[in-house]
Amino acid sequence: MKLAALISGGKDSSFAMYKALQAGHEITNLIVIKSQNPDSYMYHTPNIHLTELFAEATGIPLISELSSGEKEREVEDLKRALRRVEVDGVVLGVIESEYQASRVRRVCESLGLKMYAPLWHQDPEALLREMVDVLDARIIHVSALGFDENWLGRKIDRRTIEELKALKERYGIHLAGEGGEYESLVVDAPFFAKRIELIKTKKVWRGDHGTLNVLEAALVEK
Repeated sequence: MKLAALISGGKDSSFAMYKALQAGHEITNLIVIKSQNPDSYMYHTPNIHLTELFAEATGIPLISELSSGEKEREVEDLKRALRRVEVDGVVLGVIESEYQASRVRRVCESLGLKMYAPLWHQDPEALLREMVDVLDARIIHVSALGFDENWLGRKIDRRTIEELKALKERYGIHLAGEGGEYESLVVDAPFFAKRIELIKTKKVWRGDHGTLNVLEAALVEK
């Protein structure tokens, strides 16, 4: 199938792209919805500006659509973006969020598109272990008990998975961050021609949550 990939620059949407490509599908467009609501119900917002660099790294055209971030109206913003591409379906990295999956499914059905969600209802720990073998992903936002400023900027690797498992046991977080406990940024993937180098960053911590703001980044040779 010809697919448009709904991306955020994070690990889940990137791994879904990887799975789609491995299955022989063609990704002709990347879709990003830039919500003006930092607490968007549907879309990732930290460092969303880096999706332009992500798209450049992949060599796949990017369709960007602004959203006010109003609940339910966000769905119409996605529909507007998908009307701009000619594809058979949409690939997304949803794992367990019925809220997100049901709304993307509804948009796809209204446009006659198929929804391709290769991570749907997969075991989070198994997914993370697969991800760290192929993606270089960094934690850029945390918002849950057990996390502190030291998590910001960390590479997600096997040691990180073990620490996340400990937080799951103690605080009940979702291992893959599906509940918004943490967000990530992929700086290298098998489908990148170049990798993203983070040149200048700033940690911002407020109360019980924090973000690694990327102020400057560039593509470099692998």
